[in-house]
Amino acid sequence: MDATNAFAPAISSRGVGVRFFTERRSVTALQGLDLTVEQGEFLTLLGPSGCGKSTFLRVVADLIPPSSGAIDVLSASPQAARQRRDIGFVFQDAALLPWRTALQNVELPLQVGGGAARKGRRGPRELLEMVGLKDREHAYPHELSGGQRQRVSIARALVSDPKILLMDEPFGALDEITRDRLNEELLRVWQETGVTILFVTHSIHEAAFLGQRVLVMAAEPGRVREIVPVNLPGERTLASRETAEFVRLTAHLRRVLETC
Repeated sequence: MDATNAFAPAISSRGVGVRFFTERRSVTALQGLDLTVEQGEFLTLLGPSGCGKSTFLRVVADLIPPSSGAIDVLSASPQAARQRRDIGFVFQDAALLPWRTALQNVELPLQVGGGAARKGRRGPRELLEMVGLKDREHAYPHELSGGQRQRVSIARALVSDPKILLMDEPFGALDEITRDRLNEELLRVWQETGVTILFVTHSIHEAAFLGQRVLVMAAEPGRVREIVPVNLPGERTLASRETAEFVRLTAHLRRVLETC
C-alpha cells in the first residue's frame, strides 16, 4: 500500500446492506452496517447465528457484493484489495490439500495466479515456525491434529503478506484446551505481524480475550447492536480471564447478546 494511504482506515463500511433472493422471498442478511476498522486493529465479531457476521467478512473479501451502501478496503474497492492480495481468509475448515505437505500447502498461494510477485516479508518456513510447526513442515494434513491444520491455514493466509486477515470461526471445531492455546498464539502472531484482523466467533470469552473491540451484531436483519471497547490491563494471557475486568466485560457482552 502506498504511503499516502498509510493512515487510512483498513475498512470503512457505510450503510452496507446485503439481500439474498430466492424464488419465494428475499432475505436481508445485513442492514445499514456502519463501521470503521483501523489498520492494525483486532476486531472480533460476536452474535447469534444468522446475524450476518460471516456475510460481512465475505463483503470485505469481495466474495459477495453489497446490495446497498458502500465499503472501502484500504482506500479502494474490495475487488481492488482482493486483486492486490491485500486480504487473507481463514475458514473454520482448514481446507488443506491432502497430497501436499504442510510446507507445500503454505507455499501454494505463491505458486498460483502470479502469487510469487506477492512474496511476503516472511517465507513459508518462517511462518510455520511462527505458528509453532517448525518440526512439522513435511507432515501431510492427515498426520496433523485439527489445531495443527489450522495453524498451517493461518500460515498459508499470511504468506502473501496481506494487510487484512479475515477469520471465520477458525477455532470453532476444536476442543477447549487447543482453542485456548491457539487464542494465545494468534495474539502473538498479530503482535508480530501488525496485520488487521476481523475474527468471527460465537464465544463470548474468545471475543473478549482476542479483540480490542467487540462488534456485537443482532439478527433478522443482521445489524450492529453495540460496539464494545476492550480495556484489559497488561499483556493478555489466559490468566487475564480470571480478572475482575474480564468478568465484568463478558457479563456485559452476555447482557447485550440477550437483547439481540
